[in-house]
Amino acid sequence: MKVIGIVLMALLLRQEMSAQEKHVFSFDNSAFLLDGKPFRIISGEMHPARIPREYWRHRIRMARAMGCNTIAVYLFWNYHESAPGVWDFKTGNHDIAAFIRICREEKMWVLLRPGPYVCAEWDWGGLPFYLLKIPDIKIRCMDPRYMNAVKRYIARVAVEMLPLQCDHGGPILMTQIENEYGSYGNDRTYLENLRQLWRAAGITVPFYTADGPTDFMLEAGSLPGCAIGLDSGGSDEDFGQAQKKDPHVPAFSSETYPGWLTHWKEKWQRPDTAGILREVRYLLSRQRSFNLYVVHGGTNFGYTAGANAFTPVQFQPDVTSYDYDAPIDEQGNATPKYYALRKLIGEYSRAALPEVPAAVPSMEVAPFTLAPFTSVWDHLPAAIHSPQPRPMEDYDQHGGLILYRTKLVGHKSGTLTITEPHDYALVFLDGKLIDTVFRDGGNWSVKLPKTDVKDPVLEILVEGMGHINFAQYMIDRKGITDRVSLNGMTLMNWEIFPLPLNEGTVEKLRAAGDELREGKKEGVFFKGNFELTATADTYFDMSGYKKGMVWVNGHNLGRYWYVGPQQRLYCPASWLKKGQNIMIVLDLHQQEAASVKGRRTLDNE
Repeated sequence: MKVIGIVLMALLLRQEMSAQEKHVFSFDNSAFLLDGKPFRIISGEMHPARIPREYWRHRIRMARAMGCNTIAVYLFWNYHESAPGVWDFKTGNHDIAAFIRICREEKMWVLLRPGPYVCAEWDWGGLPFYLLKIPDIKIRCMDPRYMNAVKRYIARVAVEMLPLQCDHGGPILMTQIENEYGSYGNDRTYLENLRQLWRAAGITVPFYTADGPTDFMLEAGSLPGCAIGLDSGGSDEDFGQAQKKDPHVPAFSSETYPGWLTHWKEKWQRPDTAGILREVRYLLSRQRSFNLYVVHGGTNFGYTAGANAFTPVQFQPDVTSYDYDAPIDEQGNATPKYYALRKLIGEYSRAALPEVPAAVPSMEVAPFTLAPFTSVWDHLPAAIHSPQPRPMEDYDQHGGLILYRTKLVGHKSGTLTITEPHDYALVFLDGKLIDTVFRDGGNWSVKLPKTDVKDPVLEILVEGMGHINFAQYMIDRKGITDRVSLNGMTLMNWEIFPLPLNEGTVEKLRAAGDELREGKKEGVFFKGNFELTATADTYFDMSGYKKGMVWVNGHNLGRYWYVGPQQRLYCPASWLKKGQNIMIVLDLHQQEAASVKGRRTLDNE
């Protein structure tokens, strides 16, 4: 009966889509065409996985009211396939087809950006983590192990996307092949294979590629017959590069940047409004199509934030907020930049723009104090024995923590070197924190003091802070990726304890006994309740804590860190409830309770 029900639902969906008006999207040498007439794409990008589902329609309407006629949408492969052949395109934010149908209902077209690689400051650029279990895997190329997974992905995505194409009655105008490939590799056979796979799977709308506006990037990343996206295209010179590469297809600015991303330890990136207005005016005045990356960023909930690295020892993890200084802020509010762009786009619009939707309500939450109730050390799984440390991915883990433990034999003090700690490590000797090691910069050594203990126990607790999502160092496993040495001696015989800290496991944590109250060691879970008489969006202020993660009513809000800039975490109203709410905090350094409160904004008011 279940199978019959699924078939009937699919038939009904196809009937619904066939009842929609079908359109032909195409292009000539210089222009995009919708049903044979020139069409200018004014797109705003947003990512359904980063936006609470109940706000999807609001954010789409916000983009339309700013003057956009199109929404660009990234798909994150690893968000939909958690293990080989284990798919989720239906629950919660995973229902990408529902998001695209809302776009159609709101009279918005769609640019589909399905990858397989997308970057997007998303954990590992959207690639599935199970590939990292293959020791010598090569990605974004014709490695058959990678391509077998890609084929499976494309076939499965096409099932969702085929009826949503404009020539089937849906809103999808174009599909992007890969993403900024010219910044990574030069295997045009790989790109052509992707195009053929999408065609074989039933994707019939035109394709485009997207690359930086330089000769070498466009040569390596474009394909004959595909429209050329420029990241970004803001001058005659940029578009001249595209025309030089292929004069028979149109070019557009596939990523015009009104804001920018922020890493931990940086100040919030706040590009000035004058720059984006100047670039958009250029594009509008020359009838160029463009996509604002991003019109609304949203949030890297849980472990979804990625990282950058441009040298072998560099590591720049992204903060939890993906506010991006976008025209529509993280919480969905119209910013001054939004109104400036709306005014500018309105000057070139033939029709009046829709009214700006009402703001989503936000609220303060009165201060409440959490109490220590257990620790990482009270919830260790059974030990896995290994001669050498192994990374998280070997144990089907992609985020959270992992603990490595061994006894010191031979050398028992001196210079301890971790090669390599991915990404933040706490080093303990006989239960006492000795030092921390952050991956960035390549300084991975600490001094172990002398000890009177006969068989000292070394423990290294490692937090993964997001897989690198861009450029040449993307093969990025988490935990300890090679070895640990003491005064040059390689340490052997390890016990390994994976601690993925998934939402389901955190909710089931049990309270510890007297040993926690006596003060054990870093890695304490705090828990507290707070009462609400009404719900609205809020930002929980974690400035009383040091470094860790927050769960509210079982939902992982993401990371905070005292190094800044982010110490407030966004919580949508739908994750709160009237009456009693529960917050759980894992702090890697703090052992004393502190209060938490809810604020209305990401920044200080």
